Amino acid sequence: MKTLKRFPAVDGSLGWYESMPVQRTHPVKQVTKNQYFDYIVVGAGFTGLSTAGRLAELEPDSKIAVIDALMVGQGTSGRNAGFIIDLPHNLDSSKSSVLADTHVRELNCFAISRLDQIRQEQGDNVYWNQVGKYMAAHEEKHFKNLDSFTKTLDSINSDYEIVEGADLESRLGTGYYKKAVYTNGNVLVNPAALVVSVAKNLPNNVEIFENSKVTSVDFNLKKLYFDNGVLTANTIVLATNSFTEEFGGCKNKLAPVFTYASLTKPLNEHALHKFKKVSPWGVTSAHPAGTTVRFTPDNRILIRNSFDVLPDLLSNQKMIDEAKVHHRSSFMARFPSLDAIPFEYSWGGMLCMTMNHEPVFSESYPGVYAIAAMNGVGIAKGTYLGYYMAEMIKGNKSEDLDFILNNSNPSWVPPDPFKTIGARVRLSIEQRTAKGEK
Repeated sequence: MKTLKRFPAVDGSLGWYESMPVQRTHPVKQVTKNQYFDYIVVGAGFTGLSTAGRLAELEPDSKIAVIDALMVGQGTSGRNAGFIIDLPHNLDSSKSSVLADTHVRELNCFAISRLDQIRQEQGDNVYWNQVGKYMAAHEEKHFKNLDSFTKTLDSINSDYEIVEGADLESRLGTGYYKKAVYTNGNVLVNPAALVVSVAKNLPNNVEIFENSKVTSVDFNLKKLYFDNGVLTANTIVLATNSFTEEFGGCKNKLAPVFTYASLTKPLNEHALHKFKKVSPWGVTSAHPAGTTVRFTPDNRILIRNSFDVLPDLLSNQKMIDEAKVHHRSSFMARFPSLDAIPFEYSWGGMLCMTMNHEPVFSESYPGVYAIAAMNGVGIAKGTYLGYYMAEMIKGNKSEDLDFILNNSNPSWVPPDPFKTIGARVRLSIEQRTAKGEK
């Protein structure tokens, strides 16, 4: 029996969740009694929902439970920047090669196609926009990172466009960036809306329990304990990302990094004049610790930056307020004429990293499986990892599954306090070198 001490929490005002255009069609159901299921998936983000969805397809007569400590859309899956990235990313696995990068792109595109089909079946408006993305630099010293990215794109025969100067400014509505690499396959969404749509699409043999914290676990008996009930299963899947070590699903593998975002109120008519010919867009920084920015279909601007390591996996309002000040500075550097536009929402969330950027994808105990550490590309990677976890559980073999298993060997991370100290030193260095991109 293992007692859990750390739990997911709502950190700030969750902008995507509060502003999402999707309506829930099912009431919140909590664990209130003892029940048995064939499969229990812990974590109702993209990874957990994808696992449950594929298990339900492969075994339609099974009973499947999905459990989350929060409501669907309030966790990490609903707090990211909303990029569904099709290409190898600057935070992907360190085992980079033409074959590996090509396979990653194929898996990402598979995930995008599957999510697109789900949201179309639901008919939900999740602000799905296949408008590509810009990897952009403000300082010339970071142009080398753009060049490195284009070399990867050339090696896998992927189209791209170099955009600079006045042309880049006209597309983005800001002259802050000097040069960018534009690729057209990325999809931008409201991530909270999309994950709610995915949950709505699950078949009737999948039951979702929200606001239900697992207080302790007994993996020998395959039991999960809650305040008001016990759930038992033949098979358990931990899709718990940064909290996986809390469950005992892996040890000394994860390096969670806290980051923060702010979302403005919709731009008013006067502010929109500058964006009159600007379509929704998303920018990732040429430096991994730089600022991510979006102009959304509902005329808001997202700013995401500021990083820290929090051993208890929980931020507080003071931290969010400090990050918001940084966000305001980044916002004004890019949009000085929009000084009257306030932030409406500011929140914190976690990037679950590993030292070599490879995810956890394994059987932790007999009949207990774990998926964690999307390394900054969670919507696509979580979707395909969840799908293929279900395939692995059912014993289905494929080249894709073999590739995932061969690239899911996260390197060792020292325990605390050494992990936190080392990570903070590394983050401090990265944020200093990214200063001109923040």
